[in-house]
Amino acid sequence: MTIRLYDTDARQVRDFVPLTEGCVSIYLCGATVQAAPHIGHIRSGLNFDIMQRWFRYRGYDVTFIRNVTDIDDKIITKAADQGRPWWSIGYANERAFTSGYDALGCMPPTYEPRATGHVPEMIEMMRGLIERGHAYEADGNVYFDVRSFPDYLELSNQELDNLRQPEGEGETGKRDQRDFAMWKSAKPGEPSWETPWGRGRPGWHLECSAMAHKYLGTVFDIHGGGIDLIFPHHENEIAQAKAYGDEFARYWVHNAWVTMSGEKMSKSLGNSVLVSEMVQRWRPIVLRYYLGTPHYRSMIEYSEDALREAESAFARIEGFVQRVIEKAGPVEPAAEVPPAFAEAMDDDLGVPQALAVVHTTVRQGNSALTADDKETAVARLAEVRAMLGVLGLDPLDAHWTGADRGDDLHGVVDSLVRLVLEQRQSARSRKDYATADAIRDQLVQAGLEIEDTPSGARWTLRG
Repeated sequence: MTIRLYDTDARQVRDFVPLTEGCVSIYLCGATVQAAPHIGHIRSGLNFDIMQRWFRYRGYDVTFIRNVTDIDDKIITKAADQGRPWWSIGYANERAFTSGYDALGCMPPTYEPRATGHVPEMIEMMRGLIERGHAYEADGNVYFDVRSFPDYLELSNQELDNLRQPEGEGETGKRDQRDFAMWKSAKPGEPSWETPWGRGRPGWHLECSAMAHKYLGTVFDIHGGGIDLIFPHHENEIAQAKAYGDEFARYWVHNAWVTMSGEKMSKSLGNSVLVSEMVQRWRPIVLRYYLGTPHYRSMIEYSEDALREAESAFARIEGFVQRVIEKAGPVEPAAEVPPAFAEAMDDDLGVPQALAVVHTTVRQGNSALTADDKETAVARLAEVRAMLGVLGLDPLDAHWTGADRGDDLHGVVDSLVRLVLEQRQSARSRKDYATADAIRDQLVQAGLEIEDTPSGARWTLRG
């Protein structure tokens, strides 16, 4: 058994060989909390949630760090525009991201550090880089000297002579316009921290280099993020960390975007779809299926039709699960997933191929039900639950049934709904179809899906 991953740096799929046998360390660039998350933001969290679930299934002890960038130019600009404290905007949006991750069933990270909590580590890294000749202070700013690091731009495969480095307001005193800011001098009315070079605030890239060093050490296994972060963010992280003396990440894994009309989903482009709005219109488990089942390196073109297709596909899986349970009672997940599923997941997290195994197993189980072969149907359901568990999509998991909540009301709701359904069935039996339809409509308006089956009506939550 060998897990293989596409390494952006190597530009090929590589066998994963951990630094420490049986352990894997992952750093994921998480939320920049200048706005509430859209589904493009959450896709990255979902892809790496599936990654850590698969590593755990394969027996690895996973350390998963997902940071929060709670100070940057956009947060400061929004604070000024709205007349609110910068930390108020950051905190509200951080909670919105957490709610989005939770709604879609993402496991919590091992640690989720905030940038503003790690200024001392950033100062220490800048001091070391200045001493080694890789950074310099100018006008209260601290810049990284890109010409001092010969391997700069190897990740993004660019030429230094053609480089256009993004820069912000007030970045004065550069020796070379291609140098990037690690620390920005204080401006009136903006948040700032004291340093040996004057008051200021961190640059985006320095935050992650410092936090990865603190939580994962000088070298770790996997660094992840969206493809839009390859340059400048990840390129600059590498330069800082390696110039400081760290070996840094051994594998670079990047997920693709969610697009709309061929463009990256973005708040600035006005084409984003907020997670908070989507979970009101679609069941969260369906959203997870939609965002999590394409290959992580494939673009997802957002459309309502695609979501409806995902809803129908997942409904076929759920229908099989419910039919077996009605016939045979509770079925626990199998101890192991089928070999074809494991082979697909080991090959660069091939979720589409793995999902094909799920659907094939569902069809086999349905055929067994038709043939009244309960034993085979139960065996297929056990396999399906094991596979769906790895993908975070098991509809019987406590997260989706509500059984992991302290105030579990599922049993109470089930009893009440069944009472109403009995009243509906009584109306149908006496051919009072108007009343039966009115009862159904009320249940649908309350957020339930009602399915009539040979063994009676069945209900599920819509969202």
